[in-house]
Amino acid sequence: MWRVPRQLCVHFARGSRLSGPWNRPAAFMSTLLINQAQYAWLKELGLREENEGVYNGSWGGRGEVSLEMGKILVEGVGEVQEYVDICDYAVGLSRMIGGPILPSERPGHALIEQWNPVGLVGIITAFNFPVAVYGWNNAIAMICGNVCLWKGAPTTSLISVAVTKWCRCWTSVTAMAKDERVNLLSFTGSTQVGKQVALMVQERFGRSLLELGGNNAIIAFEDADLSLVVPSALFAAVGTAGQRCTTARRLFLHESIHDEVVNRLKKAYAQIRVGNPWDSNVLYGPLHTKQAVSMFLGAVEEAKKEGGTVVYGGKVMTLSPVVTHFASLSEEEVFAWNNEVKQGLSSSIFTKDLGRIFRWLGPKGSDCGIVNVNIPTSGAEIGGAFGGEKHTGGGRESGSDAWKQYMRRSTCTINYSKDLPLAQGIKFQ
Repeated sequence: MWRVPRQLCVHFARGSRLSGPWNRPAAFMSTLLINQAQYAWLKELGLREENEGVYNGSWGGRGEVSLEMGKILVEGVGEVQEYVDICDYAVGLSRMIGGPILPSERPGHALIEQWNPVGLVGIITAFNFPVAVYGWNNAIAMICGNVCLWKGAPTTSLISVAVTKWCRCWTSVTAMAKDERVNLLSFTGSTQVGKQVALMVQERFGRSLLELGGNNAIIAFEDADLSLVVPSALFAAVGTAGQRCTTARRLFLHESIHDEVVNRLKKAYAQIRVGNPWDSNVLYGPLHTKQAVSMFLGAVEEAKKEGGTVVYGGKVMTLSPVVTHFASLSEEEVFAWNNEVKQGLSSSIFTKDLGRIFRWLGPKGSDCGIVNVNIPTSGAEIGGAFGGEKHTGGGRESGSDAWKQYMRRSTCTINYSKDLPLAQGIKFQ
């Protein structure tokens, strides 16, 4: 939890030469605005002398996300900033939500689409983005007029408490999924658990929004700019210790550049500073749980059994993200490799060929929900819809028209005439 300092409600214009109400003695100007009569409306907004969670334009945190989740401090700060950004975005969006007015084939009739709140939105979030993912859902759901019920990950319960002062146990997932009062259940987590949640919600004909895992690929062609490929692959694999849903798991390199890229990546990995996530010089913090460490070691052993070799790392407390690299030749072949996995979250190619770029974006290109060119698979902006296809769940959160999932739509026909014409010209007399 972070606390905004008392100065949030202190007027800083001591000695100001502004006329009017600002031209006051210094002692008066240094008191809390909230205690001054002309600012009584601040109390009506729910503000106090100390305001936890109120953002004043500067970071005042103490690294709680890093402490509990394990990501480095700059990533934790960025995650909170993402929540702030989505709130800004949602405020503007709240003035723009509306349905179209459609032409009616019947004289004297108006045909409109009306959007209304879906009701109670249940939000279940994962450990890797314990603040931002809740923010994506909460901010948009609330400006759509809904009430939110949040169940955070059991391993980041302190962050959940810091944001909402509320925390429950794992069993509440089943309760929320089966409760008919929950009109929409947004679940972020593993594909395995997401499938169980979806089945429970579907049993009662409820609505679910699934944001599940990814098996994301980066593809670099022979004309790729290696000064972009190497840092992109490094960030996509190592960022958040390889625990993002958009983390790059597969790296496809054209044969002509394969060895060069692998050698550069090996040198880059060797320079990664591992350690305390609160240390500003550290780029890689600990994995989140002991189970995550075991899964990493298991993945390394499985790769070895299938004929793979460890280029760098492969041991506990080295570099735990696993990215598998392959050599490729043809565009058609590597596009197929990208799409052959069950998940469909994020993908990226590196090329200067405009024709290839638009083929990649088209129906015969990537089948993912996030399709990038010359940037990593991770690091999405809030303005676009975030989500993926296939076993990633098909849900969309954050920007664009993702707000529609938090509302119900009605098609409304209004007869303002004195006649009763039927659609399709039907005569019923």
